[in-house]
Amino acid sequence: MRRLPVYILIDTSGSMRGEPIEAVKVGLDSMVSSLRTDPYALETVNISIITFDKDVKQLIPLTPIDSLQIPVITTPESGPTNTGAALKLLCSNVDKEVHLSTPEQKGDWMPLLFLMTDGRPSDIKLFNDTIPEIKKKHFADIIACAAGPHAKVEPLKALTDKIFSLDTMDSATFIKFFKWVSDSIGVGGRSVGSTGDTGMELPPPPAEVNVVI
Repeated sequence: MRRLPVYILIDTSGSMRGEPIEAVKVGLDSMVSSLRTDPYALETVNISIITFDKDVKQLIPLTPIDSLQIPVITTPESGPTNTGAALKLLCSNVDKEVHLSTPEQKGDWMPLLFLMTDGRPSDIKLFNDTIPEIKKKHFADIIACAAGPHAKVEPLKALTDKIFSLDTMDSATFIKFFKWVSDSIGVGGRSVGSTGDTGMELPPPPAEVNVVI
């Protein structure tokens, strides 16, 4: 069966240190557990996790969810938020990891991208310069989450028109957010798989997840 690639980019800069990043890990575990209960997702969804702060790391290459283990996620004490560098690495990884269709076989479904940040890009020029490259990768959808009171949504508007915000950064909120992400992946996989159109109808977000207009 064709794969549904899902890329999750997580800001791990200094303000995520401590309880927020632990809450993110709890939320990710909950998301993967939820996806494993969906037979279609279990057969198709492959997840990659990229973290970004002063450094950018691909913690997990595209991996089927039945064998995916959430890795240790570390955060520096301080430093910049290199969102642009994360998008640059993402472009490179998509080129290497996502299988395109050929005359002999069908490739993967169009990938989905979820980006979570609690600040704003420190490398704003690279961020803006890389957005056209992201657009060329034909993501089925790009969903951005601005987490916490210091997150800035304006830069994200250049990347996507699907932006959501979280007022608080505790475990309960992140669990609900990532449960919504898992529901969105399920919807996205079926809509991309059945129609091939870009964009998808997202399920209604929980009360803790605010739609940014």
